[in-house]
Amino acid sequence: MLNIIENKTLSGLTTFEIGGPAKYYVEVKTEEEIRDALGWAREHDVNFFVMGGGSNLLIPDEGFDGLVIHIVSDHFGFSGDVLEADAGCNLLSLINAASEQGLGGWEKLSGIPGTIGAAVRGNAGAFGPEIKDFLIYAHAINTRTEDTHEFANAECEFAYRQSHFKKNPEWIITKVHVKLEKVDPKESADLIEATIKEREKRHIQNVRAAGSYFMNPIAPQNIISMFESEKGVESRGGRVPAGWLIEKAGLKGAQIGGAQSSEQHPNYLVNTGNAKASEVRELADRIKREVKEKFDVQLEEEAVILR
Repeated sequence: MLNIIENKTLSGLTTFEIGGPAKYYVEVKTEEEIRDALGWAREHDVNFFVMGGGSNLLIPDEGFDGLVIHIVSDHFGFSGDVLEADAGCNLLSLINAASEQGLGGWEKLSGIPGTIGAAVRGNAGAFGPEIKDFLIYAHAINTRTEDTHEFANAECEFAYRQSHFKKNPEWIITKVHVKLEKVDPKESADLIEATIKEREKRHIQNVRAAGSYFMNPIAPQNIISMFESEKGVESRGGRVPAGWLIEKAGLKGAQIGGAQSSEQHPNYLVNTGNAKASEVRELADRIKREVKEKFDVQLEEEAVILR
């Protein structure tokens, strides 16, 4: 039996802590409950939006005039070197749990915020590895037809921060299988700790933000050469860091209302206390405009902007 809640405040469910209420809201754990929620939305002729951990999401100030279907499933288990996990499982919790079982290889993904379902959808990565390097398949449901399909790794169309699920949002991941490798639990735990410490140096933690707001863009050769000369590292795939471009554009610390480009990591747009979604979008638009004017590079959001 679905527990549909009316006028549910959403800001507390996102790392941004921004946004108005959902007209209707329901938490789901199973595929059957997802189907029931989709049926309820059709029956009541309302739009719906499926959300996971809320770590990469900006909700409008006026909220959402429809049904928010919040996946909160967190069941997982191991079979040999394979981890099967519900999409709603927290990624770092899974990495820690696997480490305790002597399974790893993906420790450098530690500290990426959000769920494993969202990590697969956005092909999350850090310090080299990406989730695509470990996924066997993702089980998903089509919210239009309610068909299900197990997408093998090759079917997921993984690219930089991209996947079939991101390009086709009607497919919602419900479960994933990842293949890990045997590791020494102590060495794995040490690597997890070291990775999180390194993230804390490069990225701010525990702030009201959506993580990296923009994807690292493909840049013209002159911009790549400037970056490589200045930083002493090679560009990956013709891309340069969005944060570096934002800083070079003189927008590090730029602020509109309560929204600010972080002084520590300019690609983090931070809610400094009482930011509105409209202020975040206005700041993002300013950054995109000025980076385009100065470097002829078009920034694209990594964060999901709910309209």
